[in-house]
Amino acid sequence: MNTAKPVHLWLRKESKPLEYRIALSPDVCETLIKNGFKITVENGDDLIFDINDFKKAGCEIAEQGSWVSSPADTIIVGLKELPETDTFPLIHRHIMFAHCFKYQTGWKDIMKRFINGNGTLYDIEFLSDTQNRRVAAFGFYAGFTGSAVGIDAWCHGILNPGVKFPPISPYLHEDILFSKLKERIALVGRFPKIMVIGALGRCGSGAVSLARKVGIPEDHILKWDMQETAKGGPFHEIIEADIFINCIYLTSKIPPFITQELIDSPSRNLSVIVDVSCDPNSPNNPVPIYDTWSSFADPLLEIKTKAGKPLHLCAIDHLPSMLPREASAQFAKDVAPTLLELKNADTDPVWTKAEKIFKDKSQEALAE
Repeated sequence: MNTAKPVHLWLRKESKPLEYRIALSPDVCETLIKNGFKITVENGDDLIFDINDFKKAGCEIAEQGSWVSSPADTIIVGLKELPETDTFPLIHRHIMFAHCFKYQTGWKDIMKRFINGNGTLYDIEFLSDTQNRRVAAFGFYAGFTGSAVGIDAWCHGILNPGVKFPPISPYLHEDILFSKLKERIALVGRFPKIMVIGALGRCGSGAVSLARKVGIPEDHILKWDMQETAKGGPFHEIIEADIFINCIYLTSKIPPFITQELIDSPSRNLSVIVDVSCDPNSPNNPVPIYDTWSSFADPLLEIKTKAGKPLHLCAIDHLPSMLPREASAQFAKDVAPTLLELKNADTDPVWTKAEKIFKDKSQEALAE
């Protein structure tokens, strides 16, 4: 008879403003519970899935933020980072995107919360299999929605010159987004030329897919990947496009794709940049012409240039929240097989590697 204590996953309510995605869907929770897991879900008025569907799946329901006082062996599951204003030690194992393993601003403070609480961070960005392929990511929908913002912003600049781009609200379904963009493009009367770097990856394929779905012709979509960028930037081809979408997965320092000198060129046609990779605080950022994020409330940064038309840049680090239902359902489905292996976390290669990365980064944080 198996008397082992079940793995207890606690799905915390996201605290990041305007974050509507969720790491687990009711369907995936039901699958996990049938495989011996215990799952607690924090309630909230703006959950993208009905809380009653989680109840029907067999989940226990808790108040928002109550994960803090959950048993120490509970694994806390979320997506975005915890509030910067919180400083208390973290005693649990956490599964989330913490944005600290690539030495982002404040990374040591995040790491020391885990170190001081004897907790563990399994960063979703670094969950990878034995072939170093990420087991789950929002990359496709990040590129997909980033492409949508780029096209919308390009249309807006033509149809409403000098008028600030409005805040972004989530769409209940992607078909609503498609209809809006097709109408906007029709009003402009021509298609934008779009350049996607990282076009063969999850993120880049999402950007290309969205462009195709709203009717952008193939000859208006310039798809670059490692082969085209091997010579090293900066690349003049970027400023010849209307929209540039950066979709690479950043791992090390590379020559910048674009520079201030390049965007200052009077021959620049480029008017919109979408940096889906969104690492403004990383020393390896290949789009080093900005140093902060934009947001759903204020989606575009105005980039200062010496000449030519206005240039705006989108750097939102949770773009898939524009389509929270589709993005959440896909992510939950992708991550489910890996979560099932938490019962063997001490030997499973994904989880043992993730814990080693955490321990190595902890040593770095303490050494500096």
